[in-house]
Amino acid sequence: MTHIKICGLTTEESLRSAAENGADFIGLVFYPPSPRAVMTDQAAALAKTIRHIPASARPQLTGLFVNADDALIADVLDHVPLDLLQLHGDETPQRCRDVRTQFDLPVMKAIPVATQDDLKHLAAYQDACDWILFDTKSANSAEKGGTGQCFDWALLSDIRHTTPWMLAGGLNRDNITDALQRLSPDAVDVSSGVEEQRGVKNSAMIKEFIETVRQSD
Repeated sequence: MTHIKICGLTTEESLRSAAENGADFIGLVFYPPSPRAVMTDQAAALAKTIRHIPASARPQLTGLFVNADDALIADVLDHVPLDLLQLHGDETPQRCRDVRTQFDLPVMKAIPVATQDDLKHLAAYQDACDWILFDTKSANSAEKGGTGQCFDWALLSDIRHTTPWMLAGGLNRDNITDALQRLSPDAVDVSSGVEEQRGVKNSAMIKEFIETVRQSD
């Protein structure tokens, strides 16, 4: 079964929709330039929204960080019970290892993809992380995910995956079935594809996306 991550949630309503409709991961963005960013106290309140769900069925809370230092990650973890740390910046394989060791949590590294050249260091990251996420590389260096654009999925067709991997970048209810059939990822990650406007999630779209993935499995 394909795992599903709904990323960039900022309201209790959207977080509850993701959890109650069967999302496996919920992403909270700790990167201020993003329109989906949350403050630490806001994230702590959001996390309480799903604490009533039994642990075995509760989505994994994922914190998205961009080139964050240990102090920032530690401060967030003091207030928010994250299950997975997503590194979405220019972190090296060694930095991924260090974060995993320092905080004793699994690490997912995002790899921005536009051309084959962007995948040349993939093997080193697969050895350093628990998850790999392939996302669309933006022409705007400050924009980290949530572009609403797909990359060329054919770039992944010959990759030998040694680490669980997640597909992101422009996914929505209209293209997700094709993506699953072509690539069979371990998980999919959606953000802008379930938004009614930039940074604002739509609960009905979240439900429909999850249902479409489940029907395709």
